[in-house]
Amino acid sequence: MTPPYPPGADAAARNRVALYDAILSLRTRDEVDAFLTDLCTPAELRAFTERWQVARLLHAGGRSYRDIAAEAHASPTTVVRVARFLKEMPHQGYRLVLDRLKA
Repeated sequence: MTPPYPPGADAAARNRVALYDAILSLRTRDEVDAFLTDLCTPAELRAFTERWQVARLLHAGGRSYRDIAAEAHASPTTVVRVARFLKEMPHQGYRLVLDRLKA
C-alpha cells in the first residue's frame, strides 16, 4: 500500500493528509456540518460558501462577473480568482466536484 504522503514529507504535509482523512470519514451532511462548524470560524465557513456559490454560478454560465459578485455577495476579486481556478489552474478541484455533482 502506498503511504498517504511521500516519504520524508514534512509535518505540514502529514497534517494536511490527516485532515483529508478526517473529511473523508464523514458520512452525512450533518456530520460535515458538525465537523466544519467545529473546525472553522463563521467567517471561514462564509468564505467557503461564497466561493462555492461563485464556482457554481460561473459553471452555469450566461452571467457577467459583476452579476455573479452581486448574487453571491462576493467581491469581484473573488469571482476572478475562482474563475481562474476553474479555467487555468492545474488542480481542477472545482471542476472535479462540479462535474461529479452534474452526473
